[in-house]
Amino acid sequence: MDIKNKVFTGDCRKILDGFPADSVGVCITDPPYNYEFIGRDWNYQEIQRRLERVKDSKTLVKNIPYGSGLAGGVRNKRWYERNRENILQYQAWCEEWATPLFRACRPGALVAVFNSTRTVAHVQVALESVGFYARDILVYRRASGIPKGLNLAAKLAKKGHPDSQQWEGWHSCLRNEWEAIAVLQKPLDQNYTNTALKYGVGLFHAENGTGGFLSNILEGIPRNHDKQVAGLHCTPKPPALMRLLVELLVPANPDIIVLDPFAGSGTTLLAAKQLGRTYAGIEINAEYVKLIEKRLCNAEHAVPHTPTSGQSETPQLFA
Repeated sequence: MDIKNKVFTGDCRKILDGFPADSVGVCITDPPYNYEFIGRDWNYQEIQRRLERVKDSKTLVKNIPYGSGLAGGVRNKRWYERNRENILQYQAWCEEWATPLFRACRPGALVAVFNSTRTVAHVQVALESVGFYARDILVYRRASGIPKGLNLAAKLAKKGHPDSQQWEGWHSCLRNEWEAIAVLQKPLDQNYTNTALKYGVGLFHAENGTGGFLSNILEGIPRNHDKQVAGLHCTPKPPALMRLLVELLVPANPDIIVLDPFAGSGTTLLAAKQLGRTYAGIEINAEYVKLIEKRLCNAEHAVPHTPTSGQSETPQLFA
């Protein structure tokens, strides 16, 4: 099965079974975060249905598909039981796609998986359970975040509670400014040196080009998106971010394939093509596959990013 520079349409749990063993050198992917989708089809129609639910609502974040009843409700015993059940279902689902991914990866292959701060631990445990081992968690620090929790003082004041002012400044959560990227690895062949020489993978391009050593915090990355994606995908990643990850993890060797099994709008694949890397992608939504193919067809060689005022001098991982 030839997978080089190909985009496959379908469920990655099935398609990965057809990939040759030891064929994938690196995996960079952004799977669905919302475990409340478990038990439903993660397809274009379902995403649009949920987006419609919040379009005219008071919900602050309107570009992300709204979840099920677990998004609110009374925190009674059954609520916490349902929450735990969904977490375990999500972890089991991650194991289902991680199992064929493990077989397809060559020894030493690095796997970088985006996820929320709430569920990244379960992603890590799921991938460890099928044979990968944990290496790190990268922090992608976004430009801003929105506090989405309860403002207790405002809630009590609205009800006319006499003690509302005593709770001024107390909220149910912090402002969320970062996303997690779990980094795992398929076991090495003896050691890093032997694995790198035999399989061409297993290491990070850890120098920043100015004599410094890269950190595991990603910041100062412009959030501007490809105009081709506008209105067609709800959660695309910034192209500069994905190019950074490709440069960090994927050696410039045509025999090393970087895979995205949840290709979405195709930003990982686009970054790989722009940087001259070999790629393979899997996407369950046929509508998104058309978008991916269009973006790849129009792809041009990546232009180095020039930091704007207020950004760090090096648009990479910062110490």
